[in-house]
Amino acid sequence: MIFSSDNWSGAHPAIGESLMAHAAGYASGYGTSDLDRKVKQKFAEIFERNVAVFFVGTGTAANSLALATANRAGGVAFCHREAHVIADECGAPGFFSHGARLKPVDGPRGKMVAARLDAEIRRFPLDNVQGGQPTVVSLTQATESGTVYSLAEIDAIAAVSKAHSLPLHMDGARFANALISLDTTPAEMTWKRGVDLVSFGGTKNGCWCAEALVLFDLSKAQEMHFMRKRAGQLFSKSRFVSAQFDAYFAGDLWLDLARHANAMAARLAEGITASKTSRLAWQADTNEVFPILKKDVAAKLRQRGAIFYDWPVPQDLVGSFAPDEGLHRLVTSFATRADDVDLFVSAC
Repeated sequence: MIFSSDNWSGAHPAIGESLMAHAAGYASGYGTSDLDRKVKQKFAEIFERNVAVFFVGTGTAANSLALATANRAGGVAFCHREAHVIADECGAPGFFSHGARLKPVDGPRGKMVAARLDAEIRRFPLDNVQGGQPTVVSLTQATESGTVYSLAEIDAIAAVSKAHSLPLHMDGARFANALISLDTTPAEMTWKRGVDLVSFGGTKNGCWCAEALVLFDLSKAQEMHFMRKRAGQLFSKSRFVSAQFDAYFAGDLWLDLARHANAMAARLAEGITASKTSRLAWQADTNEVFPILKKDVAAKLRQRGAIFYDWPVPQDLVGSFAPDEGLHRLVTSFATRADDVDLFVSAC
């Protein structure tokens, strides 16, 4: 019963087979091989327009380079208070951007509220040099709370960003899970709503190590080539990232894997909702579930082999739990089995 993280799951067999198939022989390096070009063209097809694609090794690298490309002197980037870029990346966005600050924006269940975002940006007028200048807005899709921004909510965030002439970045570590939840297309969830650049994740959804930074503004591509190299993220044998994405996209495997992960999370949520001793802290939309468990129930589950994390209580829920209760996070993946879900639920 492994519900710790989708980072714990292995690689889908098709991904491994593709890596082996491309392991032999020779191919030009640094993103110039036929396979690299094929996969970059596939990204263009998926997003329904020409895009610039930069392979990197981690989501942290993708996010940090994305924010760095928009930074200016005294830069301030805006994101949700619980976003991965501000809470879980060890200051990497500031490091890569040479000192940009991350300004938290509040909102329930991991999502920024457009009006609050606007108010936070207005706290940094350009005639106040002491405060610094706004540079970029970053939203996480799906969020760290397992929720997703609806298309209308993305529209609202984008409208605020554009009103202040700020680019909009999407952290898509769980991009496919969000896409399945919304039943929409990559284009509709991104550039058609006003998103300017995307950290596109594959690692959490069945790849071995495959992340990409996707730019819709091609004029930014030349500078990003240098930024990626300086950051140590230009892989000489990039065909091994492309090999993963090649299999990932083939036959819409990436969507099938995310669909399974989301379905397993929904099965977990349904079982916990029906429990007499446990309940959901909120209804998530993707492959993360946040149950409130009595401490003795959590201990019993762990004794039976369940692995899951305790989770920090969001500010707006502080004080809403009983002393013998705790908040936890359960994450499903393409590898999650229905039997394990049912076994976990039976002990709740």
